[in-house]
Amino acid sequence: MKTIGLLGGMSWESSIEYERIINTEIRKRLGGVHSADLLIRSYDFDRIEALQEASDWDGAGRILARDAARLEEAGAGLIVLATNTMHKVAPQIESAITIPFLHIADATADAVHRAGIGSVGLLGTRYTMEQDFYRGHLADRGLTVMVPDAAERSLIHDVIFRELVQGRVEAASKQRILEIIDGLCAQGAEGVVAGCTEIELLVTPDDLDRPYFPTTRIHAIAAVDAALV
Repeated sequence: MKTIGLLGGMSWESSIEYERIINTEIRKRLGGVHSADLLIRSYDFDRIEALQEASDWDGAGRILARDAARLEEAGAGLIVLATNTMHKVAPQIESAITIPFLHIADATADAVHRAGIGSVGLLGTRYTMEQDFYRGHLADRGLTVMVPDAAERSLIHDVIFRELVQGRVEAASKQRILEIIDGLCAQGAEGVVAGCTEIELLVTPDDLDRPYFPTTRIHAIAAVDAALV
């Protein structure tokens, strides 16, 4: 089993889901009292969020790249970044390490292709929905990506930062996001990508009658696959 280096704490609400899924899957596959071999760097998310808000992506990238290198030095055999948005700085991280970096959009695109569909609605932070680092990555993998309109993007962003990363799960917010999903599907989206790891705390596959791609679970399972090769 390779050691998984996990860059987390963005937010810890979703990072603990990574740990839970990875450990559960390792035990399922290996049996007995097996659990994952993990090295974890968890951040004070307030610091990272401030850099996002200031558009200081280079500064955030330097922090994550430095710590990815430290995880490699400590024995990690692969790196997993437990967030969608911060994959904006994936190139900086990849350039700092010599071990594999498991890109969340690659794992997600693989899952969408396995489901046999070609168009998806993308939900996430404003950065993920509006910038090309994530949408473009999916498009480069042959997918058509649709996002909500500007007002809906603002609402989703606010729900993520004002509620979900603070541990609040509100029924009214869930209903509104389900309505946004219905709108995307009415426009032609065949499935929905939960492109923010916290969204899965609010909307689950059981809430939908269409293909749903929870990126935390998809990414975590891909990490297990890579660790057990």
